[in-house]
Amino acid sequence: MATIESPPVTDSETPEKVNWLAEIRGLALMLLAVLAFHSLVAKPFYIPSTSMMPTLWVGDRLVVSKYPYGWSWASASFHLLPRGDWRVLPHTPEYGDIVIPVHPTRDEDYIKRVIGLPGDTIEVRGGQIILNGTPIKREVVPSVRLPFEPELLCKGSPCLSAFEDYRKTGPDGKDYFDPPTWRETLPNGATYLTIDYTDQPLDNYGPYKVPADSVFVMGDNRDQSADSRAAAIENGLGGAVPLANIGGRAEFITFSLDGSTTWNPATWFSSLRGDRAWTTLRPALAEGYAPK
Repeated sequence: MATIESPPVTDSETPEKVNWLAEIRGLALMLLAVLAFHSLVAKPFYIPSTSMMPTLWVGDRLVVSKYPYGWSWASASFHLLPRGDWRVLPHTPEYGDIVIPVHPTRDEDYIKRVIGLPGDTIEVRGGQIILNGTPIKREVVPSVRLPFEPELLCKGSPCLSAFEDYRKTGPDGKDYFDPPTWRETLPNGATYLTIDYTDQPLDNYGPYKVPADSVFVMGDNRDQSADSRAAAIENGLGGAVPLANIGGRAEFITFSLDGSTTWNPATWFSSLRGDRAWTTLRPALAEGYAPK
C-alpha cells in the first residue's frame, strides 16, 4: 500500500510564539498613559454621601478636571506622590467652585464648595455666612424635591434617612423629601442652593481668617457636611485647605444611578437618573453679574 506523506511545514505555517515581554510592556505603557491622563487632565469621581445635596446626589458620577489650579501632589491619582506644598502653574479657585480637597492626614478625597479665599475672614452665625464682616446674600426658596430611594437611604455617611421628617407623597403616588432650601450668592455672583434644616454646632463658627495659599470650603448640605468647619479628628478638614491639597475641580455629571442596579442587565438602564446626565457643576451667576 502506498503511503501519503504530509508536505513539509514551511516557515510561513509555523505558529509564532507570543512575545510576552512585548505584551507586558504594551500593557504597562497603556496603564501609564491612563494614569497620566487621570493625574494631569481629568478623572471620574463618584458621590457616596449627601454632604453636597441638593447639588450632588448619592450615586452621581462626574468628571473632575485636574488643570484649573495647576498641579500638585494631590493631582496624582491614588495619591502616589508624597505630600508637599509645591505647585506647578498655580491658580487660585474662585468663589463657588466645587473642588476636591484631600483630608489633612488621610489620603481621602472630599468634595466641597469654595466659600472663602486666601485672606478672607469667615464667620457663621445661625447658619448665615459672614464674609469679611458682611453677611452674604441668603434667601429662602421653595424646597428642592429629592427622590425617596430606599436603596440609598443609608449608603454613605451621613445618609438620606436624616430627611425623614420632610418625606411626603406626591400627586403621582411616589415619595420624596422636601427639606428647607436656601439660595446663597457669593461676592462674585456665584449662586447655588443649600439645605439647612436643623440647628447644630457647625451653624456657629469663627471668626476665622483663611491663611495665604488656602481656601475655606463647605458642603451644600450644611447640617451633614464634615468640611472646613469641622475638626480633622471628627472627619472634617480642620480649617482652611492648603491649595496644594486641592486635587481638581468638578465639571459636570456624566451619569447617575439610583442604587437599584443589580446583576440583571435590565436594571442597568432602569436605575439611571436620565435627567442628571451632563449637568454642569460650574456655579450659576446671579442676575446682574457678568461672566469673566
